Amino acid sequence: MKIALGADHRGAHSARLLIDRLKSLGHEVQVASPLTGEPSDYPVPAYHVARTVAGKGADRGILICGTGVGMCIAANKIRGVRAAVVHDELTAEISRTHNDANVLCLSADLLGQRLIEQIVEVFVNTPFQGGRHARRLAEIEDIEDGREPTPRA
Repeated sequence: MKIALGADHRGAHSARLLIDRLKSLGHEVQVASPLTGEPSDYPVPAYHVARTVAGKGADRGILICGTGVGMCIAANKIRGVRAAVVHDELTAEISRTHNDANVLCLSADLLGQRLIEQIVEVFVNTPFQGGRHARRLAEIEDIEDGREPTPRA
């Protein structure tokens, strides 16, 4: 799987460690932001990762900042992105099975590296369930198009 990865200064260390883990699992990693740890603003890597995923340049995206919230807000501004802030393996699984999340947003400040890696493994290995969840995604697309969501049978 091709994964776009980005982080601000608070997530840079966790992201650098995550690269090795992802590669050891056989994934291709595209780093979308400098991971120097120098002060940086989270909207920039969020934009680059989200655009890469929305443009099909990567299968999934991973963003890491202090809380994951800022990255999630910024990434969800890009059409076709379904970013989710995740704090445990269960929400990682549900974000994929029910919401077909394509960008994972993580907190470097609240999660340890081991948990980050466990969450990422669940996120990249869990397929979308489809079914009733697919019609809900179509309703989200209505919203993206500026329309009121239309319930589907």
